[in-house]
Amino acid sequence: MLQSLNFKHLYYFWVIAREGSLARAAQLLNLAPQTLSSQLTALESSLDSLLFRRENRRLVLTDLGQMVYRYADDMFRIADELKTVLDTRPDERALGLTVGVAASIHKLIAYQLLEPALTLTRPVRLSCRSGRPSQLLQDLKAGQLDVVLTDREPDAGMDDHCYVHPLGQTSITLFATPDLAATLQTGFPHSLQGQAFLANAVKAPYVRQLMQWFDEQGIRLDIRAEIDDSALIKVFGHQGYGVFAAPTVIADEVCRQYQVAAVGEVAEVRDQLYAVSRSRRNSHPAVAAICGQSLAS
Repeated sequence: MLQSLNFKHLYYFWVIAREGSLARAAQLLNLAPQTLSSQLTALESSLDSLLFRRENRRLVLTDLGQMVYRYADDMFRIADELKTVLDTRPDERALGLTVGVAASIHKLIAYQLLEPALTLTRPVRLSCRSGRPSQLLQDLKAGQLDVVLTDREPDAGMDDHCYVHPLGQTSITLFATPDLAATLQTGFPHSLQGQAFLANAVKAPYVRQLMQWFDEQGIRLDIRAEIDDSALIKVFGHQGYGVFAAPTVIADEVCRQYQVAAVGEVAEVRDQLYAVSRSRRNSHPAVAAICGQSLAS
């Protein structure tokens, strides 16, 4: 049984396998070929198996050698990456930032909320995860996320060590193709009576408010589709399949990207956004930048 693994010998093996030649590896490592050969033999003896076989004067990895090489390749490439990071000045190292984004938040708004973290003078390495707010908050408490962006105010008793930072709110605007929007703008909102509507299947708070507002106005819509992806809803709207809703704060970008026009604003319906972090005063510069902003409504 193998008692311990000599990492120096493993590194020599990795270089030989990578270079495909003992002579080239010896030259690269500044070792005599005989010395390098003996180090390889020592490793194979400790494993009680050959890592290479000779074919027409070439070194060919055995099945075990291929497996060992895959592991060694991962190990030494990561070690090289670590050395590069450690050789970088601390103020120049990329900040890791792992963010949870509630699936019901529009992608354009998510970008707007993340942008302050991406414009810091120090580089940021961003990792985003989308999902249900409840699960994302559990991941935040477990230390798997640095901050969560959500459109639902977490329960007051969620956790003494999680802090809610209100980011502001925005009204809701309805959109359609330019020709349809032009006909619906007159007499809005009652011009929407019987119109095809693309509903958001993710029950965001503003979606429930909007449907209740339609009921209060006595407006009955023709629900043509329920879609749980905010970007896909806009694509269907661009193709003329119906009217759709999005937060007013991104209205200009929605019109530009999807070539639609605003039908009208529903000021009574509000979309409130929050950032949730594990600390009231965030020492992580990127988290502080996200939590300290105010959504331009």
